Amino acid sequence: MAVAHIGLGANLGDRRGSLLSAIRRLRAEPGLRVLSVSHFYETLPVDCPPGSEPFLNAAVALESNRSPQELLAFLHRVEAAFGRERGATNAPRTLDLDLLLHDDLIVDSPELRVPHPRMHERAFVLVPLAEIAPDAVHPVLRRSVRDLRDSLPTTEVKPCAELPHAGTQLRGLKTLVTGSTSGIGLAIATAFRHEGADVLTHGRSSRADDSRHLFADFTDQLHVDRLANEAWGALGGLDFVVLNAGVDTLTGAAARWPFESKLEDLLEVDVKSTMRLARTLGARMKERGRGSIVTIGWDQAETGMDGDSGQLFSATKAAVMAFSRSLALSLAPEVRVNCIAPGWIRTAWGETASEYWQERVRRETPLGMWGLPEDVAAAAVWLSSSAAAFISGQTIRVNGGAVR
Repeated sequence: MAVAHIGLGANLGDRRGSLLSAIRRLRAEPGLRVLSVSHFYETLPVDCPPGSEPFLNAAVALESNRSPQELLAFLHRVEAAFGRERGATNAPRTLDLDLLLHDDLIVDSPELRVPHPRMHERAFVLVPLAEIAPDAVHPVLRRSVRDLRDSLPTTEVKPCAELPHAGTQLRGLKTLVTGSTSGIGLAIATAFRHEGADVLTHGRSSRADDSRHLFADFTDQLHVDRLANEAWGALGGLDFVVLNAGVDTLTGAAARWPFESKLEDLLEVDVKSTMRLARTLGARMKERGRGSIVTIGWDQAETGMDGDSGQLFSATKAAVMAFSRSLALSLAPEVRVNCIAPGWIRTAWGETASEYWQERVRRETPLGMWGLPEDVAAAAVWLSSSAAAFISGQTIRVNGGAVR
């Protein structure tokens, strides 16, 4: 895998939104892995037509299994998807993705020049690039990025907050997200907080310095019952519950467990704890007169997947999906219950999956890319919000259009 460095810029439309979305698109592409992202910087336009607006710029380091030519072609496709029109040189643009460095390769052709021929002259490129790759070496000039940056005036390159202001649609509403220390669960907890919710997180280890984090080992049902009481008591009731906790049997030591051991833990954590928490907290919500529960299934539980993992996850996640539909009937009309069925989501396993799996994701997903934990989080926020007030008993597939 080669390490490539990409420069990003935008000065038309929602500049911040375009850069954030472009970074997400890079993260979702099979065969690419984003290693680091710089802060955003606002810069004055350089060599642009009169009246051009200031740019937001950033830099990304990524691993790529593609040649520089293939990577550039992909970057151009992403630009086009964001409305980039190639006309006059340095014209205002909705999105600019420049291939700055590709390992230590030197390419000089009519279609592509690497390293980028003007990167060493541009502070708006070197400042964000030096933040994430100060020791990268320009293969032609044989100087580090840090050295090149320090040779230019940088006063016109100003740091800019990269995240939009927090939302308000869930402000003050009390939320529990289980299995929220990493991956999809962490993204869900982050998204709820971003919308103003008061969030309790949960994991299998304690955090003495975090009063909003609860510890429970869901292989022990006594822990499950204790968590239900602690979560309800900590916030004086709950408005939303997202039951995301699940066993990772694809990475780490669990990947080497025998089939029977994986099944036992999946049944305890993914199925029994979900049912126990949903029934207990759902009953309290119903008695109080309001609430929303979101569970996590799997899109291929309905269609099947070969292999041990397919059998394990199909059986356990299909149980969660069927249970959620029945619970929705039991708790209506006071409490809504819905299930999210993710498809190929790029969690820890997907980050290091082999080329076979990268191509399989591309082949089986009509949108041709990985889903991200943030995509599942967005669905969980929507299902919990008033915008989904007439949605209950449904399984929402977040899978890039796979409908086989």
